Amino acid sequence: MKEVFDFLKSAGTYYLATVEGDQPRVRPFGTVDIFEDKLYIQTGKSKDVSKQLAANPKAEICAFKDGTWLRVSGELVSDDRREAKVHMLDNYPELKGMYSADDDNTQVLYFKNATATFSSFTAPPRTINF
Repeated sequence: MKEVFDFLKSAGTYYLATVEGDQPRVRPFGTVDIFEDKLYIQTGKSKDVSKQLAANPKAEICAFKDGTWLRVSGELVSDDRREAKVHMLDNYPELKGMYSADDDNTQVLYFKNATATFSSFTAPPRTINF
């Protein structure tokens, strides 16, 4: 999982795919954190992505860097604990102007039953489960 985190962090931007009914939705994200041995992302509860994940927690993220791409699929589980929110926001202080660990909007989610696959055109795919 640390390798997945490091790749996402160094890529800077990854794309999160969710579904809304039968329509796929994809948008850029940049937050990633490891807290209590789980891979976390962050959003706002007021956003459509939060509502989509509440209706269907299955999601996939994809990032590309230096000729390699990473796909992580699994379920995203919301963690409402203040400690998890603080940890994320401490690692992304630039978000503290929009989010707070104590507001009703900040949402952190972790991957459950995740499968991460590293792929490229020059090497066979490699999979990590966590």
